[in-house]
Amino acid sequence: MKIKSADFVMSNSDVAKCPNEPIPEYAFIGRSNVGKSSLINMLTEKKSLAKTSGRPGKTQLINHFKINGNWFLVDLPGYGYARVSKRDKNIFQKYITNYFLQRQQLVCSFVLIDIRHEPQKVDMEFMQWLGEHAIPFAIIFTKADKLKTQAIERQVDHYIKELLSGAWEEAPQHFVTSSSKRIGRDEVLGYIDAINLDFFEANKK
Repeated sequence: MKIKSADFVMSNSDVAKCPNEPIPEYAFIGRSNVGKSSLINMLTEKKSLAKTSGRPGKTQLINHFKINGNWFLVDLPGYGYARVSKRDKNIFQKYITNYFLQRQQLVCSFVLIDIRHEPQKVDMEFMQWLGEHAIPFAIIFTKADKLKTQAIERQVDHYIKELLSGAWEEAPQHFVTSSSKRIGRDEVLGYIDAINLDFFEANKK
C-alpha cells in the first residue's frame, strides 16, 4: 500500500462523536511509551502526524486520522497509565472501553508491545479482554532495532507460547517493527490493505 494522504480529522473522548463514515477503521493501542506515535508516523511517512513525547501517557483522547481518503487510523491512549475500573475490571479508561465495544467501523486493533520486555500482565490481560469480546486484533512488536535477530525471535516465541498456554487456540497475527529502521512497514500496511479489499468487496452496493 502506498500512503498518498494522511490527515488529522478529530480528537474526542466520546465514541458517539467519532466520524460517522462507513469506512474501515484500525485502532492502535499499547502501554504508554511503547513507541506508538513513532510507529504511526513511520507507517504514514509523516514525521509529526502523531505527537511524540518522552512523557508516558501523552495521548489522552481518541484521535482519528483519515488515510488515503478511504480508511481511518485511530490513535488511542496507552492503557498502562489508565485507572482501573472496579465495576468493569478493565485496565483502561471508560471511553476507551466504550470505543471498543461500540465502534462498528472498527475492523482490526493493533496491540503494540515493546519487544525488549518479557510478557507483561497488563498486555496479556488486555488481549484476553479483546478475545473475550470477539474484537479482532493483531500484535505489533515495536523497537526491534534494540535487539539482535536471535533475541527478537526468542521474545516473539515467548509471547506466543504465553498466549497459547491460556485460552487461545491459535496465536493472533503478529508483526515485528522498528520505527527508526522502517522495519515491518510494508507488512503492516499490506495486512491493512488486504482487510480493506475484503471490506469494500463485501460492502459493494
